[in-house]
Amino acid sequence: VTMTTSKTAATTTPTPTSVAQKTPAATLSKPVACPAKKPATAKIALIGKTSTPAPVKLEEAKPSVVKTDALSDDEDGDGTGAQGDIQPVGHDYVEEVRNDDGKVIRFHCKLCECSFNDPNAKDMHLKGRRHRLQYKVRRHPEKKHLCMFFLIYIYIYKYICVYYPVRRPDSPDDRHIMAKHSAIYPVEEELQAVQRIVSHSERALKLVSDSLLEKEACAADDDNDVTDKQSESQARVLKGVMRVGILAKGLLLRGDRNVQLILLAAKKPTASLLRTVAEQLPKQLATFSEDQYEVQVHPEEANIVIFSSKEPKMQVTISLTSPVMREDPVPNMEKASEKDPPDVLSKTKCLEYLASLRHAKWFQARANGLQSCVIIIRVLRDLCQRVPTWGKMPDWAMELLVEKAISSASGPLSPGEGLRRALECIATGIIYIYYNGPGLLDPCEKGQTDALGSMSKQAREDVTASAQHALRLLAFRQIHKVLGMGSLPISKAGARNRKRRRDGSDAGEGEADGKKDKKDDSHIP
Repeated sequence: VTMTTSKTAATTTPTPTSVAQKTPAATLSKPVACPAKKPATAKIALIGKTSTPAPVKLEEAKPSVVKTDALSDDEDGDGTGAQGDIQPVGHDYVEEVRNDDGKVIRFHCKLCECSFNDPNAKDMHLKGRRHRLQYKVRRHPEKKHLCMFFLIYIYIYKYICVYYPVRRPDSPDDRHIMAKHSAIYPVEEELQAVQRIVSHSERALKLVSDSLLEKEACAADDDNDVTDKQSESQARVLKGVMRVGILAKGLLLRGDRNVQLILLAAKKPTASLLRTVAEQLPKQLATFSEDQYEVQVHPEEANIVIFSSKEPKMQVTISLTSPVMREDPVPNMEKASEKDPPDVLSKTKCLEYLASLRHAKWFQARANGLQSCVIIIRVLRDLCQRVPTWGKMPDWAMELLVEKAISSASGPLSPGEGLRRALECIATGIIYIYYNGPGLLDPCEKGQTDALGSMSKQAREDVTASAQHALRLLAFRQIHKVLGMGSLPISKAGARNRKRRRDGSDAGEGEADGKKDKKDDSHIP
């Protein structure tokens, strides 16, 4: 009853106080988009009350006005709040693209110059930071410089940093491996000595091949006066020379003094051909080089060894073989009628030399392009030379395991990660399981050939246990014991990010000494 009388009184005789209260309420309710809040303004007019409640009602109406304006002048448009609290803006700048039938096929934003097919994607775009900043630039040109700064920041952070990530600092394992690699890498004098003796040997073998070709030409019939290049290449006894082994793979270590070359013959190699080449080599070497070389021939090994006299003394092993030694017997009468020469070289040795040639080609095609692969193989070669347990593993099998471990990773690996992955592969017992299985298949052979066939069961078990022990040392930051070197000092970046101390210097002296004594006994077997 009281409310009805007050309403009639308000309509018949409006007081100045009520008029003053209605006027701001009416002006504030104009920008409000939601019409449901208009009846709330009638509650402001109360008969017989003072004007004190009016500010309370005005303060309650202000948040509704701020919420309605999705992007006010004070807002930076960062969109730091929750996605549900952000109101979409700039609907007028999104146009619908229709096909010939009038169906909406996509939406196009004229502010951001982008298109999207899904209505949900359109709503997310209208709430996004990029669109809100563009909308603010359009509404408030005086703040264009500030909005453009935010846009440039968004592009740099979201696009450039994703495709060009910042390089991580080297880990302690990477630093130790690279320091070890620098220590075992050949010095410049050794590299120059190897290059000099190899180039001289290859040049001398070319001259020997030319001299043998001239002898064959003189012994031929006098009717053939003119010979073309094709007949000349077919008449050559020595077809070419190839680099194999650690020389072709780039796996030379400091102290390596022996490199290998493969000399290919057109027919099955014989001991007489091997001696003929060995006799002519010193003469041909003396024609263009002043260095003194010593040549030795080993028919039982099917090779020739050249020794240099200058320091550092190097030697080149020239192995004679032919692709004919690997050809399978075919039912051809002419080939079946041909008999092998009486002094033909060992077939087993010739096949080994051909296999090393295939290994070199495979390594250059598969392993040389992998990041950190050559570095890790060099480090493991040094491990095989230092530790007798690892020396029982064939070099070719180790190269296959390292290449497979690194190539199967999801991305490029650092030296520390690559060494850990290779050791994990061996520590799983993969070479031990292969003992009764098909084995580590050689990709360079036609049939199923085990690259670990020369390793005994006990040798495989020893290498597996040694790899497991090496992984434990890596886990406890003792990689320097695996590499056979001293521990490097902690870098400044590593010291800032380090959570535990290496030597426990803050602990008591007796406790630290006890820990050191236990760790010193954990060298890799």
